[in-house]
Amino acid sequence: MHVFVTGGTGTIGSAVVTELLGNGHSVLALARSDGSAQALEGAGAKVLRGDLADLDVLRSGAAQSDGVISLAFGRDYGSPDALVRAIAEESAAVAALGQELLGSDRPIVTVSGTPWVPGRASTEADPVPTDGPVGGRGRSVTALLDLASRGLRSTAVRMPRTVHNEGKGGFAGLLADAARRNGVAGYPGDGTQRWPAVHALDAAVLFRLVLESAPAGTAWHAVADEADTVRDIATVIGRRLNLPVETVPEETFGPFGPIFAMDQPASSAHTRDALGWRPSHPSLLEDLEDIQI
Repeated sequence: MHVFVTGGTGTIGSAVVTELLGNGHSVLALARSDGSAQALEGAGAKVLRGDLADLDVLRSGAAQSDGVISLAFGRDYGSPDALVRAIAEESAAVAALGQELLGSDRPIVTVSGTPWVPGRASTEADPVPTDGPVGGRGRSVTALLDLASRGLRSTAVRMPRTVHNEGKGGFAGLLADAARRNGVAGYPGDGTQRWPAVHALDAAVLFRLVLESAPAGTAWHAVADEADTVRDIATVIGRRLNLPVETVPEETFGPFGPIFAMDQPASSAHTRDALGWRPSHPSLLEDLEDIQI
């Protein structure tokens, strides 16, 4: 399969490109900079130059391909307004890609987050939120999945709050960055709230499996660790960075503060059973041992 990939140089995207190429697929990848183009070509992908906001370029990439994996997201989300803009840009891009493939029965795999359900781990059957700080993303993914009835094999891989590789990435990576800035390995609240996690290389395998075989209109959970407490995550970060570990105000984490404070475990039991996905790489707490000062 010839696959058009956006976001192919990110933590998830770079692993997805390698996974696809290593399993007999070819890749056309969007690149917005010379550095990204060089990295993608070095991995063995062909490059389509353009930005996520270039909808005509995105349509061209989709038209040339047998399927699409949409992973790109803006780099500026340090304020509530910036986060809203990044989600709006992503939503427009996903809609354009879906419309280009409409009626072709070709697959498109997009990315969203695991939902949170009070008192239990969320499952693939739970709807994603369509309000709150990231509600726009939920509305975009829901609209794409709804196109399954119009000749589009649209699917979504829901990612946990931390996608990690070599101690970097995701919400745990943001905790580590905040710890370096503030001189304390902080966590919001009492730290008992639970986050799911997955290694980027395991997530990449799931994206490939979903692209190859998942039915239209379905959502899947890329969850390897169902429920690590934020305090346990911060404790490893503090030990590795030689910093004290303590509670800090939600505001320390900017627009992500309210999300960081939420208890949000997630299950992937259905994904494992239905697609045969078997995570095999280090857990988050194991991977965080690679954090460098």
